[in-house]
Amino acid sequence: MKRLLLSLAALAAVVILTAAASPRVKPAAPERIAHGAEVNILDYLVPGKTTVFDFTSEYCPPCRGISPHLDKLHASRSDIVVVKVDLNRPDVKGIDWASPVARQYGMKSIPHFKVYGPDGKLVAEGKEARQLVTSWFR
Repeated sequence: MKRLLLSLAALAAVVILTAAASPRVKPAAPERIAHGAEVNILDYLVPGKTTVFDFTSEYCPPCRGISPHLDKLHASRSDIVVVKVDLNRPDVKGIDWASPVARQYGMKSIPHFKVYGPDGKLVAEGKEARQLVTSWFR
């Protein structure tokens, strides 16, 4: 019995360590994260891929306009991952500038992009990132 319990404990430890060590993979569609709450965007980097973080709100007309292009970019480029960081808390109507995630990242205008390279380092942010991302739409 003791041997069985030790074996089960060892197996559980291997499963937990394997799951924790598994790198993120590109999801089929862009993930929508935060929903107003603080979030560590670096937790959503996909190793070996360029990751575009799109700070957005459903109440932002330019955000809604660019969203289909970002979805297409995510779907058509195996080397690019799009993650949408939703500024809005579920109960707030209008762009939620006071949300914890908007304050955490100092959002003053959206859409706002942060682009991280395959190595996990910040490549571009703000206007420079927007120009880079929109150049990939062509």
